[in-house]
Amino acid sequence: MMTGNHWGYGKEDGPSVWHKNYPVAQGDRQSPIDIVPHQASHDPSLDPVVLNYDQCTSTKISNSGTSVVVEFDDSDDRSVIRGGPLDNPYRLKQFHFHWGGKGCHGSEHTVGGNSYASELHLVHWNAVKYKTFGEAATAPDGLAVLGIFLETGDDHRWLHVITDALYTVKYKGSVADFKGFNPKCLLPSSLHYWTYLGSLTTPPLHESVIWVVLKEPITVSEKQLGKLRTLLFSGEEENERTRMENNFRPPQLLKGRKKSNSHHCQLIDMRVSSSGQKLQWQSDASFLKMF
Repeated sequence: MMTGNHWGYGKEDGPSVWHKNYPVAQGDRQSPIDIVPHQASHDPSLDPVVLNYDQCTSTKISNSGTSVVVEFDDSDDRSVIRGGPLDNPYRLKQFHFHWGGKGCHGSEHTVGGNSYASELHLVHWNAVKYKTFGEAATAPDGLAVLGIFLETGDDHRWLHVITDALYTVKYKGSVADFKGFNPKCLLPSSLHYWTYLGSLTTPPLHESVIWVVLKEPITVSEKQLGKLRTLLFSGEEENERTRMENNFRPPQLLKGRKKSNSHHCQLIDMRVSSSGQKLQWQSDASFLKMF
């Protein structure tokens, strides 16, 4: 979702060639990854993770040319994620989706080698340590991304609020007002999750992300996913109209995260519960250190 050299999801500009302009694509903590659940062991030491989102902070919806993006006012701490693997509260900056073609899988992370139809990413940044999102995006602990899987089934009760607005941002570069939306309505009822150190999944692929990937998917209909595919990779002025689909990066190798005790990947499987107005994730946790 970030500016830079041209990139996309086609044969000539897709993930397989991103390393030509972004060498970090072959780095040691790249995302997404394949998560293997049975490799988790118990760790009771983690603090709870708390989500506090304010619907008044949503501002815009846009077509970035690679996804649909909902943006938030991140000038204060009204919408944050905190606790768990995070040392500070992280402010919500935006969320976006990745999806496949009709009837195809399109998630970025996989679980035991299995993909989901789509994946939602809520992107947060560390405003305690860094002055701007751009500065945080290049720091090892700068970003926290909450990943949510989408599987096909019945209509999702709240996703229509987004899909009904997609006609306003059909073309690359288009932007429209999008106010009063609380992303809490997109969370699953059970908030078990894994967390590990990784990267942005789109160029510039900075290795700056603390990932929190929810175990339980939300259910959306094929019709709702189909509305995402009405978006275009191309701008309104372009002659060639390319449907937006298969906008995902495949899982990356763990690589250097296996090399030594001082540079490892933690996969933490936390069982959680929610109560009250804030969503609080707390229970027994487990982790796997991959050396």
